Amino acid sequence: MRRLSIVVALVVTLIAVSAPAEARRRIETFPVAGAATITITGHGYGHGRGLSQYGAEGAAQQGLTWQQIVEFYYPGTTWAELRGTIKVLITGDTSSDVHVLAQPGLKVTRLTQRATWTLPANGARRWRLQPAGASTQVQFKKSIGWQTWKSFPGEAEFSSASKRIALVKNGTTSTYRGRLRSAMPTPGSGTRDTVNLLSLEAYLKGVVPLEIPALWSQAAVSAQSVAARTYAAAERSHPNAAYYDICDTSSCQVYGGYDVEHPNASVAIKATARQGLLYDGLPAFTQFSASSGGWTSAGSTPYLVAKEDPYDGWAGNKNATWTLDVDDAIIEQHYPTIGDLTSIEIATRDGNGEWGGRVRAMTLFGNAGRADISGDTLRTVLGLKSSWFTFTVTPVAPTARRGR
Repeated sequence: MRRLSIVVALVVTLIAVSAPAEARRRIETFPVAGAATITITGHGYGHGRGLSQYGAEGAAQQGLTWQQIVEFYYPGTTWAELRGTIKVLITGDTSSDVHVLAQPGLKVTRLTQRATWTLPANGARRWRLQPAGASTQVQFKKSIGWQTWKSFPGEAEFSSASKRIALVKNGTTSTYRGRLRSAMPTPGSGTRDTVNLLSLEAYLKGVVPLEIPALWSQAAVSAQSVAARTYAAAERSHPNAAYYDICDTSSCQVYGGYDVEHPNASVAIKATARQGLLYDGLPAFTQFSASSGGWTSAGSTPYLVAKEDPYDGWAGNKNATWTLDVDDAIIEQHYPTIGDLTSIEIATRDGNGEWGGRVRAMTLFGNAGRADISGDTLRTVLGLKSSWFTFTVTPVAPTARRGR
């Protein structure tokens, strides 16, 4: 027993000593002595989680089907049908009203004590839903000035016989499928947002061409369709707010409505009709980005895994590996409290740095202080394509840089 205790104590001691040493070996240090050009060499474009869009195209060029592409990037998920309506916040409409062009068959629906009216052909060129406290005024405009046609409590929405409506926002006109709602973020308030309600399949027609080139291989565009459909369904199951499910910007996934639809994308969407992914019975959080750089990044779920991506590095992908030269003075301008930059240190990467890895934690050292930041922070500050990068420091002669 005494001998066993000595062995156990020795093992614990060795672990305690070796762990910090192993951590020290993983730290990467890049000294910066005086004026320097810092060459940043990186891989990929975006966060790298889930489907790589360039990787999907590379896989399609190698003969993989859209089902195989999807299963490669989201292992452990199961196939299922996804359908229904989705509510999209139209962030570009910053006015308080919902202002549309007149058209035959335009209708307005009162949501409280639901009722629908077909708007009259009275020579109006425009109609709008104008908030009046907790009520809505339905107004029309012929040439100058707005006139009220009907007023009632609560929210309202426009629809049309053609199932398409031209929305006027900030002086421009955009067409949307489905319905356009004047929605109250807070019940009973006069504040309103414009929300587009439409089927999941119609919604995808306004998403997919903005997320992936529609003229790429159909298998790649179809794989993107599945990812986008599932992502939307996941957002719908955990909505951003009570009155909408998903936004229309890159903070969610980009949506442009009817005007951005492309026939090639529509064909690819139809090929995957209603097909999506589940995990534990719920729609999967199918994140995607432009390029993995050859290795996907682990996400917050078991099916967003870190693994080698053999499809991303095809000849047409200029994002697989990229470089950017940055003057050290630029970094000092963004982080003035450090003074003159003297060293850059990368402390941790994805996957413990086993495959290079996206930078998690790093430090900028200067003669006046230090700045502890993440790789994503530096990516944002310098406009980098991804947080998977390393550095090469090249000294610059003092006479070669004006003002140093």
